[in-house]
Amino acid sequence: MATGGIDHDPYSLASAPAVLNGAAHGDTHDLAIALSPVLHHVTDGRLGPIEWFRASWQRGGAATGFSTWRLSNGSLIECLVKFPIGPCEYRWTTGLGRIDEQAWSDPAILSIATPRVIACGSDLGGYDLAWIITERLRGPTLAANFDEAAVMDLLRAVVDFQAAATKLAPVGAHPPTPDWERTLRRSREIVRAGGIPELQRWNDMIKRVQRSLPVLRTRWETRSMNSWCHGDLHPGNALRRPASPDGSNLAGRHGCVLIDLAMVHPGHWLEDALYLERQYWGHTELLHGVKPVSALAKLRRERGLPTDDQYAELCHARRVLMAACAPALLEREGNPKYLHAALELIERFLPQAVK
Repeated sequence: MATGGIDHDPYSLASAPAVLNGAAHGDTHDLAIALSPVLHHVTDGRLGPIEWFRASWQRGGAATGFSTWRLSNGSLIECLVKFPIGPCEYRWTTGLGRIDEQAWSDPAILSIATPRVIACGSDLGGYDLAWIITERLRGPTLAANFDEAAVMDLLRAVVDFQAAATKLAPVGAHPPTPDWERTLRRSREIVRAGGIPELQRWNDMIKRVQRSLPVLRTRWETRSMNSWCHGDLHPGNALRRPASPDGSNLAGRHGCVLIDLAMVHPGHWLEDALYLERQYWGHTELLHGVKPVSALAKLRRERGLPTDDQYAELCHARRVLMAACAPALLEREGNPKYLHAALELIERFLPQAVK
C-alpha cells in the first residue's frame, strides 16, 4: 500500500508548474483533476473513480472527493480523498488515524476519535503535495441534532482525542501569543465609533480590561502546556461512525469522530472546552445545561487523565480576554445577543480573574 509519492516519468505531470501556479491562487479543484492519474497509480489501482466536489462558497483550500477503496480481501469501502493538505492536518490525521488494514473493523479501532486513514503520502508526481484517503463518514454532522447527548458525546470525543494525541507526541511549547493590546485598542475604537449597543458599559469595561491586562496576560500565558488541543471544536466538525454497513449500530463508546485537524496546537486541556463554550455565548440554552469546562474536567478524571486545581482561574482570565475582544471581531461576532453576553461575562469574571 502506498504511503508516498512517485517519480516515474510516465506518471509525472508535464503541466504541473502551470497547475500548481493555479493552485496557489486557490484553484485546487483543477489541480486535483490533473493529479488524479498519479494518485490512482501510487495507490496500486485500489482507489476507484473520484467524484470531486466543491461548494459554491469554497475558495482555495484542499480539494475533496468521494470514491471507493478495494481492501485486500476484495471488498469495497467508501472513502474520502483530500489534497493538498497542510503539514499540521497531515501530521495529526495520519498520526492518529493510520491503521493496519487487517484491523479495519476491530472494536478498538472503531472507537478512535479521528477518521481512519486508508492511505496517505507527502508528495505526488515529484511535487510536495500531501494527500490522505480516509474512511467516508456520512453526514449529517452533530450540528444537525445537537441535543444534550450529542454535547456530551462531542466532549467524550475530545477526551479521546486529547489522550491519543498526548500519547502520540510530547506536548509542544507555547503557541504564539495573541496581540491583546492591539485587539483591545481596536475594540475600544469600534465602541467609540458607536458601532454596537451599550456603548458606555462597553467603554468602561474595556478600559478596565486594558488596565488589568498585565495580570490577565501573565495568568493565561503562564498556563501549563499539558495537552494537544483540537483548536476548532464545534458540532459542525464532528460526525458519527456507523459500526455496521447499514449504519444501524454506532461504534465505540459514543461513535463520535472529530474532523478538520488543521488547527491542532499545544495548550491546556480546557482550551477546547472554552472554545466550544464561546460558540454559544448568548445562546447557552443550546448546550442543554451542559457546562463544557466542568463536564470536560469530569470526563478527564473518569479516564484517569490529570486536571489541576487552578483551572477555574485560567478560565476566568481567558473568558475576559476573549469577551473584551468581541467588538474587534464585529464582522464575525456581531450578533447582539452574543455581544451582550460577552459584556456580562467581563463584568462577572474580571474581578475573579485579577484577584
